[in-house]
Amino acid sequence: MARVRVERVDPALPAVRDLISRSDAYMVALYPPESNHLESVEALSAPNVFFLGAFVDDVLAGTAAVKKLADDGVYGEIKRLFVLERYRGLGISRALMAALEAHLAEHDIPLARLETGIRQPEAIGLYRRLGYVERAPFGGYRPDPLSLFMEKRIPATA
Repeated sequence: MARVRVERVDPALPAVRDLISRSDAYMVALYPPESNHLESVEALSAPNVFFLGAFVDDVLAGTAAVKKLADDGVYGEIKRLFVLERYRGLGISRALMAALEAHLAEHDIPLARLETGIRQPEAIGLYRRLGYVERAPFGGYRPDPLSLFMEKRIPATA
């Protein structure tokens, strides 16, 4: 059984940049430019972003981030959840999402939101299993037939 470790990482590190570029290539293959809402390494390095890496036996296997926003209520937007294909099925996405949601709870941010594409049934299934429900576009998003918008209430920590 592989050992998975999730920790905060700098999105500017070379291994992280490589994973982000792989994520970009995957998304560009699925969607036209106007339906891709990809955050740059620079945007992911902003103070309002909590960026995580998931390591399997010390190899970076996945990433995820949450961007704290207050443009449409106070919420955290999940960004850049991506796991390399050879590491899928190990629970890495669940571990990353749990860590992001725990971060939101610790910072009294009551809501997690996300935008995902309709051509990613595995991601949609994961989000639904984690309790995310569909909603209208939020923040600066506009309706897009290739996008699905979701949210989940985050209970405060005691």
